[in-house]
Amino acid sequence: MDVSGGSGQPRSGNDEPAQSPADPTTPDGPRTAPAPGQKTEKTEDTAKTGDTAKASRDDRPGSAPEPTGDPAGRDHADDSPGTGGAPPPPPPPQHPPAGTGAHGSDPGAGTGAAPGSDAHPDRAHAHSAPGGPRPPRRPREPGGGILMGRPFGVPVYVAPSWFLVAALITWVFGGQLDRVLPELGAARYLVSLFFAVAFYGSVLVHELAHTLAALRFKLPVRRIQLQFFGGVSEIEKEAETPGREFVLAFVGPLLSLVLGGVFYLALQPVERGTVPGVLLAALMISNLIVAVFNLLPGLPLDGGRMLRAVVWKITGKPMSGTVAAAWVGRALAVTVLIGLPWVSQSGALGDAAEGNVGVDTVTDALLAAIIAAIIWTGAGNSLRMARLREHLPELRARTLTRRAVPVETNTSLAEALRRANAAGARALVVVDGHGEPLAIVRESAIVGVPEHRRPWVSAGELAQDLTEGMRVSAELAGEELLDVLRATPATEYLVVEETGEIYGVLSAADVERAFVKAMARPS
Repeated sequence: MDVSGGSGQPRSGNDEPAQSPADPTTPDGPRTAPAPGQKTEKTEDTAKTGDTAKASRDDRPGSAPEPTGDPAGRDHADDSPGTGGAPPPPPPPQHPPAGTGAHGSDPGAGTGAAPGSDAHPDRAHAHSAPGGPRPPRRPREPGGGILMGRPFGVPVYVAPSWFLVAALITWVFGGQLDRVLPELGAARYLVSLFFAVAFYGSVLVHELAHTLAALRFKLPVRRIQLQFFGGVSEIEKEAETPGREFVLAFVGPLLSLVLGGVFYLALQPVERGTVPGVLLAALMISNLIVAVFNLLPGLPLDGGRMLRAVVWKITGKPMSGTVAAAWVGRALAVTVLIGLPWVSQSGALGDAAEGNVGVDTVTDALLAAIIAAIIWTGAGNSLRMARLREHLPELRARTLTRRAVPVETNTSLAEALRRANAAGARALVVVDGHGEPLAIVRESAIVGVPEHRRPWVSAGELAQDLTEGMRVSAELAGEELLDVLRATPATEYLVVEETGEIYGVLSAADVERAFVKAMARPS
């Protein structure tokens, strides 16, 4: 890999003969990106456009298919294929649903960002061709259900699956009320619906505890979602130290224990055989169950994150903590799958169900299977996320950037492609008379122009205006690079040196390919 010269401009050439750059523009016409592993030829010359700018180098040869969307996600927003999306972002760390402690996953990024305007007088000459690709749109705020509010600025959503579990709680708890308070009649279902809502209010308090701790540590929180088996706090970054990780995980069960104590104190002056007495007792017990369950030492539960923090502190390696806590989580999933039906049928939780293989037995087995699957899947997701973060530093803008040649707005496409081929470049940057970048000619737009029309089509007609978000520093790497690309999703970005000189063009497809390749390597 070459290094930049003293002027900040990259040197031409490449010392990696095993991988030659795939040139999307040949004298015979545009060429689409080669399949992975396909060899292509490379020209070593460097082109100049007057005295305005130098051609920038392509550090990372090869190409990749257009990005098809998000990998996370992150349970989360979608990317439209072909419209220009940011490379797959890392799934945000999520605190487990307070009901079961299970994590969701986020692939999450938007589908594109609307380019902003630029005050430069020459920018008006660079524009998208009629019928060409539309500028990407700004990603919408992540949804996931019905928006209920924004406590502390964090959106809270209720997923459609919540209504299913609310109906289930209403039906089950209503049957229990019929035995305790038979005089209620059909009104018992209203009381049980109130309990379902109050219980999920307690779950929200549990998740808000995680959220406040994250905000205290300056970790961004994407949203809180109440769903089938509890709630999820989607925290977009990992804690920086094991101590903060421990606190971040512990505050949720701690608040559930506090709520259990509050309901216990409120129960003391209330008569037991009344509606308030039954509701307070049920809320006390349910919060204690939530706290105890989440303290079990296995990912994705809060107790698993606490275990991860402890192992991280002892070994000094976050990955070691994740591996240990994830495998404990998988063992816990197997224990739940086998143990919960056995305990229920053995009479340890009440009267033994001797010879009962009816609805209760099937219900217990189904519930155990669902909880075990959530825990097992969450543990696996935690391992994948840890491996992803371990490989993120391998993504560097400088090494992924394609060589680009600067051309002026009225330069014909045929001439621009000739210069690019002569320089071994794979991107075109539209500049003004002073060499200032105005726009990027999108590769997909070049492919759409027939060869016989290229002498009559200017590069500016196919260019997409640059916005500030589409200017990327060559020094960016890892999660910082992905955060910048996610902020303004597009298919190509202009990469510049710290001095402001053009370094090249970064393709989202190249970043995605490098991302997938890094994830395929063992930790």
